[in-house]
Amino acid sequence: MSAPRVWPPILAAAVLVVASALVGHWLLGAGVNIFLPFPPLLAEWLPHVGWGSPLAGAVALAVITGTNLAERIRWRLLLVCAWAAASAWTLALALVDGWQRGVVERLSSGEEYLHDVPRAGDIGSLLRTFTDHILTDQPGHWTTHVGAHPPGAFLIFIGLDRMGLGGGGPAGLLVILVGSSACVAVAVAVRALAGEGIARRVLPFGVLLPGAVWVGVSADGLFAGVLAWGVALLAIGTGRGGGARAVTAFAGGLLLGFVAYLSYGLVLGWFPALAVIVATRAWRVAVPAVLGGAAVVAAFTAAGFWWFTGFELVRVIYAASIAQSRPYAYFVWANLAAVVIAAGPAVIGGLRRVRELPAGAALLALSAAAAVLVADLSGLSKGEVERIWLPFVVWAVVACAALPGGRARWWLAAQALCALGVNHLLLTVW
Repeated sequence: MSAPRVWPPILAAAVLVVASALVGHWLLGAGVNIFLPFPPLLAEWLPHVGWGSPLAGAVALAVITGTNLAERIRWRLLLVCAWAAASAWTLALALVDGWQRGVVERLSSGEEYLHDVPRAGDIGSLLRTFTDHILTDQPGHWTTHVGAHPPGAFLIFIGLDRMGLGGGGPAGLLVILVGSSACVAVAVAVRALAGEGIARRVLPFGVLLPGAVWVGVSADGLFAGVLAWGVALLAIGTGRGGGARAVTAFAGGLLLGFVAYLSYGLVLGWFPALAVIVATRAWRVAVPAVLGGAAVVAAFTAAGFWWFTGFELVRVIYAASIAQSRPYAYFVWANLAAVVIAAGPAVIGGLRRVRELPAGAALLALSAAAAVLVADLSGLSKGEVERIWLPFVVWAVVACAALPGGRARWWLAAQALCALGVNHLLLTVW
């Protein structure tokens, strides 16, 4: 049986993107404020270059031409090189907008996490009263991103500030470093489930993911990194090794539990974790993982923050936010166009051939697609999903291993051009 052709879905994805742009502009012209100056993305048309431009081009060229090297060097050294390359790629893309606008101001605006850090006093009191300040019709309410999320991410930025690393610069760099490590975590998980050969093929595509435009800098990039390492540790724990593997799975469970306190929607990030268990049939590993997650839930609950109360209050403020003027009938498919841009053409082509991959790798890629579809149909994210769904998109990259090996450089070039095009033609909010 001949391999499925990858071009039809890529062309269909291109049509979807163009259609979402045209219909989005028509809605704006008709007086429907969808709050997207350049639909389907939260961005505005502003061709520009910056001193990150040559660095981004150099990193992309190095990764594209280094695919053969990636197949030969020692595994651990490859992971270090991949993390360094992904960090440089993400930082360079951010620096196209300049250090101040591209990094420092991303998390320190009036709607972001750092705005409320000076308000944080005693952590115990903060957690006990956190839900009292979610509703925006109450005096002293949290700013948009603090109130719309559980307190986990806020605690990270508070901790960073109290370590003497306050401000948008250190926070932005932390997000870039953690978010860029997601490609390494994905490769580690793929190696545990499908072998090192498949993992080496996936890794360069993880490095040059177009979604890096939003990893640098949005907190969702940080979320993607934490989730990815939780799944990776769980995947390692499915191997043989007795107690050590159980400890690793427990650590993975801790991270998987913590992601639910970074963003409410990240409970769908457990889909890749479930894919790991199903692929390996290591049902016993689920026990320490669940215990790890339960420990996180117990800690936050004992400290005074009840997740379900926060979620219900966020649904109230979401219903009264710009979401009420964003029509579901448009965003239920325009969201997918935004994800296509963040994933890039290689991911779309790879998903077309995902059945050719070993079961473990295929399930990881399909779990990402399932998470995106469920999140999309829920209607709880209308717009801005190019960053919100980054924690899922990094797992869809696994499908790139199904692309013809001899054309890997061309596919990587397409991924890089997608990111460079977005970052140089548009000014994104994140």
